[in-house]
Amino acid sequence: MPTISELFVYPIKSCAGIPLDAARLLATGLEYDRNWMIVDPEGAMFTQRAYPRMALIKVELGAEDLIVNAPGMRELRTPLDAARLAGAARVDTAVWRDAAYGLDTGEETAAWFTEFLGLPARLLRFDPERERIVDPDYTDSTGGATTFFADGFPLLVVGQASLDDLNARLNGKGAPSIGIDRFRPNIVLTGLDAYEEDYVETLAADADAESSARVELRLVKLCSRCPMPTIDQARGAPDPDWPNEPTDTMLGYRVSARFDGAVTFGNNALVASGAGAWLRVGQQVDAELGFGD
Repeated sequence: MPTISELFVYPIKSCAGIPLDAARLLATGLEYDRNWMIVDPEGAMFTQRAYPRMALIKVELGAEDLIVNAPGMRELRTPLDAARLAGAARVDTAVWRDAAYGLDTGEETAAWFTEFLGLPARLLRFDPERERIVDPDYTDSTGGATTFFADGFPLLVVGQASLDDLNARLNGKGAPSIGIDRFRPNIVLTGLDAYEEDYVETLAADADAESSARVELRLVKLCSRCPMPTIDQARGAPDPDWPNEPTDTMLGYRVSARFDGAVTFGNNALVASGAGAWLRVGQQVDAELGFGD
């Protein structure tokens, strides 16, 4: 039976993630996931694709603040609760082609990110009074869905066996193994065969003590991969000896005709029910597979 082996949130889009033993599930994904985003003064988003140094920005969830650190920088804090940003400037921004909406977190955070990244930058908190709608082509099964600053969907699910298979292929050509952090999943599962998550249609778990709703996640779209998995998250740059891995290896067997020849790894998910429940490492889930018509 599939089991949750790891849980991650990435509070600031494209910065380091946080491994958690338990995470609260919201309709938008895991609590605090991609609630913040770094932008330029015009509101255009920054990601590791262009600024791999962002991987070195580490975050923690404090009692009341998001705590931010990076090499050579003083500690920075910004409120977890968007209500503490009362009076903040509202900023219209975008995640790729999707409209998104932020609250500017102020001059102190702007100065910090500008100093570390070496170019003008500001930090936005998603505006809780606005919504970002997930592509309706994929949300009919749940009656619609919203998310914050994620690339497109509330959750990303990856099977541990898929990473193990990829690492075996990398090792077979002499390349080093890579960590799951290259793929930035929210939920990692054991108990599936390699790439079996490609065919999972729903994941379900019993209600916990704090929520009466049974959790059901709908897996709706394989995750198309840009070059970001080539960035070593510990160094904030590609491995100089293997700068195009794992993309080069995945091009040999993970190209999807369904997605115009894109390399895929992992499956994007929506929250069909169970918002407010907690997911926990070690929790077993039921997986329903589908193989198309």
